[in-house]
Amino acid sequence: MSDTKTATEANRQAWNLSAEHHRKSPLWAALQNDVQRPVFSCFDATMTEALNALDLRGKSVVQIGCNNGREVFSLASFGVKTALGIDQSENFIEQAQELNRIAAQKAEFLCADIYTLPHDTAKGFDLALITIGVLNWMPDLPRFFEIVADLLAPNGQLLIYETHPVLEIFDPASDDPYRPSISYFRDKPFIEEELITYDGTTPEGGVESHWFIYKMSDIITALLGNFTLTGFTEYPHCNREVDYEIYENRAAQLPLCYTLSAVKS
Repeated sequence: MSDTKTATEANRQAWNLSAEHHRKSPLWAALQNDVQRPVFSCFDATMTEALNALDLRGKSVVQIGCNNGREVFSLASFGVKTALGIDQSENFIEQAQELNRIAAQKAEFLCADIYTLPHDTAKGFDLALITIGVLNWMPDLPRFFEIVADLLAPNGQLLIYETHPVLEIFDPASDDPYRPSISYFRDKPFIEEELITYDGTTPEGGVESHWFIYKMSDIITALLGNFTLTGFTEYPHCNREVDYEIYENRAAQLPLCYTLSAVKS
């Protein structure tokens, strides 16, 4: 099992390369235009509904694993007063700062490993936001949620919108993508060297990265040390890479993603 420092450092380098790849993508050019719209949001209907239900007008939000900041900028459309995005990839934070200037927003961004945040990191947020593709990069979930809780004000809220762990047992690139090929109870990370992408491309040139497999019970148990669960909903739509959309609209439908809400204990 990878130790926390080794895994996070490997993943930092892997995501820096990913950022370089996506800067060359048409999606980057489109995003530069999109963030200039008076009301910009990249959230889908599920996340929009969940955020509206929280009534974030005048509130403060911290997003852990903010990537290039597109979701941080989207929070302005919900009336959020202040927003901080945290990511350990220098290259993605650089993109976030660039978009911040283009969008003329006042979002803040911090480049840091979540496990070793600077002592002067802002705290007291009303909401912590965790979205697609964050939890499985974390080698120590209980410690992760302890740090997330420390960023929140008393009774601060947590909202997670993630891929369902059940989806991890399938490989969309296999000869039979509908046959489980990975144990749901796998307790070792995948250590791979493919370039991290989420646009359907498979270019070469990656470095080692560590992807951890967690059961739903692992996630819930890890957060219960610092949070009280207030909501959990599973959905049949895919919020992951486009390759996984083949698992939608099946007669025997799988849970493909979920939202989870909690309050700091």
